[in-house]
Parts: sequence; structure tokens; C-alpha cells
Amino acid sequence: MTEPCFDIAHLGHVEVLTNKFEESLDFFTRVYGLKESGRDDDSVYLRAWDDYEFHTLKLTRSETTGVGHIAYRASSEAALMRRVDAIEASRFKSIGWVDGDLGHGKAYRFEDPFEHVFEIYWDTRRYEPGPEDTPALKNLASKFHAQGACPRRLDHLNLLAEDVSVFREFMVTCLGSRVTEMIQLDNGRIGGCWFTVNNKTYDLACTEEHGGGQGRFHHVTYATDQREDILRAADIFLENGVHIETGPHKHAIQGTFFLYVWEPAGNRVELANAGARLILAPDWETVVWTEAERKKGQAWGLKTIESFHTHGTPPVPGKPNS
Repeated sequence: MTEPCFDIAHLGHVEVLTNKFEESLDFFTRVYGLKESGRDDDSVYLRAWDDYEFHTLKLTRSETTGVGHIAYRASSEAALMRRVDAIEASRFKSIGWVDGDLGHGKAYRFEDPFEHVFEIYWDTRRYEPGPEDTPALKNLASKFHAQGACPRRLDHLNLLAEDVSVFREFMVTCLGSRVTEMIQLDNGRIGGCWFTVNNKTYDLACTEEHGGGQGRFHHVTYATDQREDILRAADIFLENGVHIETGPHKHAIQGTFFLYVWEPAGNRVELANAGARLILAPDWETVVWTEAERKKGQAWGLKTIESFHTHGTPPVPGKPNS
């Protein structure tokens, strides 16, 4: 097996693009329950109540939708430079250094073969709670504010790619990721891969693009403490006219309890319970699911709905449910 690499500490933040900025901001704050920690000309920086960094979601005003970039924090300055060397020695596209933004210092940007932009940074800005959200227990990032669905922390995201095997090479080479679970299709292609850079079961998933798009975004996920939080969130979404796509239910792959909705601009957003498994075994072997096993549906029999395979952002012109 390949020696595990822990140059990357964790998923840092995701930039989501919206062409309905005010409506999306209202969803992510009032309904979904993230808190604003800052803003600039085109973006608002958001975080869940126990995210330690200044932001984990950068919501950016745009003429389109989808993902702007995906950011990972390195485990040290030296680890950042090791990853830069690995990226520049690879066949994948390097973009170079950028100055960072309100939440962190300089970052190194690069691109997968499907036009998703990634960055890695080390210097970060920790969130400093004010008097209104200073927690009673000082080992928490801020107080539980009970606004909207109120998730605890950023968990993972899912991207779409035409060839998941190529994306797998990208993640292993550039980020040192491990594949914890995957789908092997009957035609020989890989239907999906779930990646981790630490001991979480996954921080990023990539599934096969069925909508004909390029560089598209499937969803971003924040974690709750328990299933009951997700059941309450379903009622909150219902009361606020949010489109519930599928769930609440339990995934077969990775075992998370889930709920998927579309925010006003059409980007898919998930809530999942934070009680998912940890990968403690250093010699973990990838769990492989067959196409026949996946056709059985989710863990308790709920069939995967068609839009889950075809809907991504930005939409593909002329294609329904894309």
C-alpha cells in the first residue's frame, strides 16, 4: 500500500457562486443557520458555530452558479511547500500563488482536468467571537446560536467529473488523499470515489457526470450532531419553502444520515449527521461497491432519485434537471 500522507490537515472552505445573491445569503444565514463573519465587494464569508476558522463558506455574487474554488489547509508551512512541489512535478495544471482573502494568507492554486479550481494554504485567520457569541465553554469556537438548521461544522463536498479515475489520480497526487470507498461500474468505469486527507471517512467525493457539463458542482455538506437535528431541519426547510430533493434517510456508502435541498440559486446543499465513522486503521483497504449493490438504493431501501445523478451547477443549457 501507499504510505499515508498527512501534508493536508483538513478541508478549509468552499466558494459557492450564486446568481441570486440576496436570496442565497438569506437561505444560508436565516434558514440554514450559518453566521456571517465578514464581507468584501462581491462575497460574504460564512461559518458554522463550531468552525474554528474565519470562514468555511465563501458565497460569491456571480452571473452563474456552482463552485468557485475548493480550499484545503496544510498541516504546516513545510507541508504546504511539499504539496506545491508535488503538484508542479505532476501532469496537472498549476495556477500559482494568490494573496488569499479575508480568511487566510497566501494560497497555492491548481486545477483538476475538469476545471475545478483548488487551493492550499497554511496561514489562517481564526474566528474571534465577540461578546454576543462568546461560548461559556472556552474549548468551543463560538456559542450555539440556534438559528435555522444551525449545523456544527463544514463536513465535505461532492464534485462531478467525466472520468472519476482521472480525478482519483489528481486527488492522490496533488493532495495525498486516500480513497476510503468507491463504486465500480459494470462497464469498467468508476462511478464514484470518496476521499480523505485525515481520519474522517471523507472530506470530498467525486461522482460521474451524467448531465454533460464541465467542472460542475454536486453539493456542499455541513454536519449536525445528531439525526434529530436533521429531522428538525426538514421542518424548517418545509416552513421556508425550500426545495427538499431527497431524504431524510441513510446513505449505504459511508453510512451518513442525510437531507438534500436546493438553495434559491439551485446549488445543492446537504445536512449530514457528524456521527459518521472514523478511519483509524492506517492500512485501511478501499471498500468497493458494485453497480448491482448500488441499484438496491440507500441503506434502508430508498431509491436514489434521477435528479441526484443529473442535477449539478451550473446547469447545462437545454438539458432538464441538469
